[in-house]
Amino acid sequence: MEEIYSEEQKICKIAKATPETVGFLLAFSKSTAFMKCRNLQFETVLN
Repeated sequence: MEEIYSEEQKICKIAKATPETVGFLLAFSKSTAFMKCRNLQFETVLN
């Protein structure tokens, strides 16, 4: 097991997001609401 995990992995690439993507994700997160009722959690989109 040590032989498998001891070497550095260079497979991972850093993803770059465009400003449009970041804006979309921020707007979506602002329009999403979570509500807990007993042991259940509900997710609603406020559009």
